[in-house]
Amino acid sequence: MPPSLGPVRLIGIDGHAGSGKTTFAGRLAEALGGAPVLHLDDVATHEELFGWDRRLRVQVLEPLAAGRPAHWAPYDWVARDFGPERQLEPASVLLVEGVGAGRRALRPWLARLLWMEMPHAKSWGRGRDRDGRELSDFWDGWERAELAHFSDDPSRPFADTLVRQSGTGYEWSSGTAETPAPAPSLTEGDGLPQA
Repeated sequence: MPPSLGPVRLIGIDGHAGSGKTTFAGRLAEALGGAPVLHLDDVATHEELFGWDRRLRVQVLEPLAAGRPAHWAPYDWVARDFGPERQLEPASVLLVEGVGAGRRALRPWLARLLWMEMPHAKSWGRGRDRDGRELSDFWDGWERAELAHFSDDPSRPFADTLVRQSGTGYEWSSGTAETPAPAPSLTEGDGLPQA
């Protein structure tokens, strides 16, 4: 595929929280010879669960589009502050994974968008099990914020590829061949048309 962000082929991996995006991105990065992975959990904050697109554009996307290294500071969820600055060199492929990786503000920069196909209730259950009871209040707020985000700015209808985790690995299918679920239920994905 041709580059989509200066010299970079930016691949978005989106899906509900707990759907396995981080694990899948790590495996895909390895299969691609060690491609770098940018985790949107490092870009979001407690105050800006989804209000990070300008920061990502200025600190990461615009420099990479110009062929320059990106300089960004990952958010520390325990300290509730940004940590030490990191540098990200332009690479032939960069994976960006996290809820909102396929949002309308990022889609023009993406070479491909992958959607982790898992109903939100199952994804969130996995996330709650992973994070434990001490983060239960956070998850309550997160679920409301994620539903609002995908209601306003759905990613799944724009996915090039749907990825399903199976007992033997991952199954891939065309995103365009699938029909998104109706918007009110949001059980299998986000079925709203592009604004």
